[in-house]
Amino acid sequence: MALPRLLFLWATVAAVAAASRPPWDSIARLQPGTNDARQAVAVRELLERLLGPRAASAFSVSVNRSLAGPGGLDTYRLSSRAPGVVNVAGSSGVAAASGIYQYLKDYCGCHVSWSGKQLRLPDSLPPVPTEIIVTSPNRFRFYQNVCTQSYSYVWWNWERWEQEIDWMALHGINMALAFTGQEAVWQRVYLSLGLNQSEIDEYFTGPAFLAWNRMGNLHTWAGPLPLSWQLKQLYLQYRILERMRSLGMLTVLPAFSGYVPRGILRVFPRANATRMGSWSHFDCTYSCSYLLSPEDPMFQVIGTLFLKELTRQFGTDHLYSADTFNEMRPLSSDPAYLSQVSAAVFRSMTGADPRAIWLMQGWLFQHQPDFWQPAQVRALLQGVPLGRMVVLDLFAESKPVYPWTESFYGQPFIWCMLHNFGGNHGLFGTAESINRGPFAARGFPNSTMVGVGLTPEGIEQNDVMYELMTDLGWRKEPLDLRQWVSNYATQRYGASNAQAAAAWQLLLQSAYNCSGPYTNHNRSPLVHRPSFRMTTELWYNESNVYEAWRLLQSSVDVLGASSTFCYDLVDVTRQAMQQLVSRYYLEIKQAFQSRMLSRLLTAGGILVYDLLPELDSLLSSDKRFLLGRWLEAARLSATSDQEAVLYDLNARNQLTLWGPNGNILDYANKQFGGLVLDYYGVRWSLFVSTLVECLNTGTPFHQSHFNQAVFQVERGFIYNGKRYPTKAMGNTLDIARKIFLKYYPSAVQHNCSRAA
Repeated sequence: MALPRLLFLWATVAAVAAASRPPWDSIARLQPGTNDARQAVAVRELLERLLGPRAASAFSVSVNRSLAGPGGLDTYRLSSRAPGVVNVAGSSGVAAASGIYQYLKDYCGCHVSWSGKQLRLPDSLPPVPTEIIVTSPNRFRFYQNVCTQSYSYVWWNWERWEQEIDWMALHGINMALAFTGQEAVWQRVYLSLGLNQSEIDEYFTGPAFLAWNRMGNLHTWAGPLPLSWQLKQLYLQYRILERMRSLGMLTVLPAFSGYVPRGILRVFPRANATRMGSWSHFDCTYSCSYLLSPEDPMFQVIGTLFLKELTRQFGTDHLYSADTFNEMRPLSSDPAYLSQVSAAVFRSMTGADPRAIWLMQGWLFQHQPDFWQPAQVRALLQGVPLGRMVVLDLFAESKPVYPWTESFYGQPFIWCMLHNFGGNHGLFGTAESINRGPFAARGFPNSTMVGVGLTPEGIEQNDVMYELMTDLGWRKEPLDLRQWVSNYATQRYGASNAQAAAAWQLLLQSAYNCSGPYTNHNRSPLVHRPSFRMTTELWYNESNVYEAWRLLQSSVDVLGASSTFCYDLVDVTRQAMQQLVSRYYLEIKQAFQSRMLSRLLTAGGILVYDLLPELDSLLSSDKRFLLGRWLEAARLSATSDQEAVLYDLNARNQLTLWGPNGNILDYANKQFGGLVLDYYGVRWSLFVSTLVECLNTGTPFHQSHFNQAVFQVERGFIYNGKRYPTKAMGNTLDIARKIFLKYYPSAVQHNCSRAA
C-alpha cells in the first residue's frame, strides 16, 4: 500500500498549496484556452452552417478577449461600415455568436430553436445605425443537467451534437458539462487497479441509465455496457470538446465522487467502504452502491488516478463536476464528517489539477431539506476553500436555496432554471419567476451569484422558456414579457400575425406562468398508469389553452407553411387533448362510482377508441414527435444485433417502466406518436374494460389486481419488438383541423358549463 499512501500525501500537499490563493482568484482566471483567432474561425464556420455561402460576405467576425467587461464579463459589439455587411466583435467566440443571433432576431426577424429554424433573410442585411455594445452581467451562462445526458443526449451522433453546440453558442452558453465518454476512462482505471472485466460489467448500467450510475444511485441495471459503446463515446467526446472549446466555451469534466464497484473490495479488502441505502424504489439488486470513506487513502488514489487519465485524454478547462449525495442520504449528519467528504472530493481534484474548481449541483439541499439544515449545508460547502467551488442553485425558479444559506455561505453560485423533469412533454413555464429571479439574486445582500444557467433534465420541449432564459442572460433588468412574447411569435414564424400573437399572450399568462407548488413533471392521467387517485388539477385556466388553440388553428392559412408554426400547432393541440383526457377520466370515474354503465361505456369509448387514436395520429404526422426516431437512434448506436436489442430495451424502458418492475414508473413519460396508441392507449383500454367487467359482474375494483394485469401490458410493450415509423405520416394541418372541428366545440361548452 506504499503507492496509495504516497499519492495521498502528494494530493494533500497540492490541495494545501492551491487553497492558499486569494478567494475567487481561481474563478477570475478561468479563460477559454483557445486563442482568439481560432475562436473567430469557429464562429465563421458556425455562420456558414447556419446561413450557407452568403455568411462569409454578410458578416465580418472578430474575437478579442480585451473587449471583455470588468471581471471578464462577455461583451459583443455590432456595427455596419459597408452596405450589406455587419461587423461583429466579441470578447469570445460565444459572445460573437450571441451578438450575431441577437442581430438576426432584432433586425431580420429570425429564430433558432430545438424544434426548428426560421431564417428568412432580406437580400441585403439591414445596417446597424449606431454601434451597439452589450456586456452580460453574468460571468457564466451555464447549460446542462447531469440527467440530460441520459434523458436527451444518450443516442446522439456527431451531427446532432454539432447542431446542439451551435444552438449553445448562438444562445450565449459559455460553460457546459462534457460528460460523454467517461466510462472508457473509468474502464482503464478499474483495470489498472486490478478489477476484472466481469466486475466492471456488473457495475456499469446500460446507456440510458448512466447518469444515475455516475452519481452512485444505480449499478448493473439494463447492462452490461458494451466496450464498443465506450469506444464510440470516447471518440465522440473528442469532437464535442474540440468544438465547444473552439467557440470559447468552458467545459466541465466529471470527477470522482466516492462511489466504487463492489470489485474494489476484492482487490483492496482493507478499503473502508460503506454500502449505502437503496435509491428511489430500487432494491439492492441494482442500487445500494459502495461509498469510500473520505479518510481512506484509496479515495485519493482512485480520484486522482481517474482525473489524471481523463485530463490526459481530453485536456482541461479546470472545471470538474461531482455529486456525492444526489438523492442519497449521507451516512452521518455530523458537520465534521460532511466537511471531510467535500474536502476529500476536492483534494482528489487538486491532486490531478492544482487549479481545479468544483462545480456542484445544489439539488441535494432542496431535495432533502430535513437532513440539509444550515449546519450541514455550511459544513459541506466550507470543506472546500471559498471560491474553489461553484454551486448550481439548480431549481432556483421555484425553490431557490441561496436565500436561506446566505448565498451558499460564501461560495459562488449560478442561478438556474431547471424547468423540466424527465424530458416530459407538456406546456409549462414560470415566466414571471425567471424574469425577476436572477435580478433579485444578484441584488441579495452579500450575493455571491456569478451567473445564470439552464439545467433541464430533458430538452426539446417548451422552446419559449429557453429562448427567454437565454435572452435574460444578457440583461441587466427584467423584460417586458408581453412585448417580448409578441416579438417571439413574429420571429418564430417569420411573419407578424395578430391571432398567433394573441395565442402566445394567452399561453404566457396561463401555462407559462406557473407560480404555485407545481413542477414541470407531467401528472396528466394521459401518461400515467390509470387509477382512481389521479390528479387533474392545473395551475392555469384551461380555457386559455382552448382559446390559444382556436387562435392558432385560425392562423393556419397564413402561417401553415412555417415548420415552427406546425410544431406549435401540434404541441398546443396536444395540450388541449391532454386536458380532454382529464375530463373523460373524471367522467369514467364518476360513472363507475355511480354504477352507470352506459355513461362509463360512452366516456370510455370516446377516450379509448377516438381521442387517443386521434392524438396518436396527430403526433405521428410530425417527425419531432415520433417514437420511431428515438428507438431508431438507439438501434443505430449499436454495432451488432445483440447490442441493438439491448439499446432498444434501454430506450423503451426509460420512457415507461424506468426499472425492471416499474420502479420509477412513467417518470420520463413522452407524448410520442406510437407510444400514445401502443402504450398509454392499451393501458386505458384495459382500465375501462376492467371497470365495465366489474359493473357487469357486481365485483369491486381492486387497484392491486389491476396493477398486476397492466404491468404485463407495460412490460409487453418493452419486449414487443415492433418497429415504429421514423418518418412522419399524414398531413399535420388536415389532421389538426379534423381534431379541432371534432373536439373544440364540446371542450368550450364543457368549460362554460363548469364556469356557470
